[in-house]
Amino acid sequence: MKKRFILEGLDCANCAAKMEEAIGKLEGVKEVTVNFLTQKLVIVGEEEKMPAIVQAAERVIKKIEPNTTMKSA
Repeated sequence: MKKRFILEGLDCANCAAKMEEAIGKLEGVKEVTVNFLTQKLVIVGEEEKMPAIVQAAERVIKKIEPNTTMKSA
């Protein structure tokens, strides 16, 4: 299952790389891409774990960039 999000307020390329790495380590995630220029996040993961993956990804993003919000694309 693939989910796409917009990361509003993302203003740090290094933070985007940290987010990508941390989200990629979450259980059930098969592939993740954080594009700093387009401010887009794409998560590919196991369908049954996707709600938990999305919640965990939001926590990761808030921890790294507190002013960034994750919105459905």
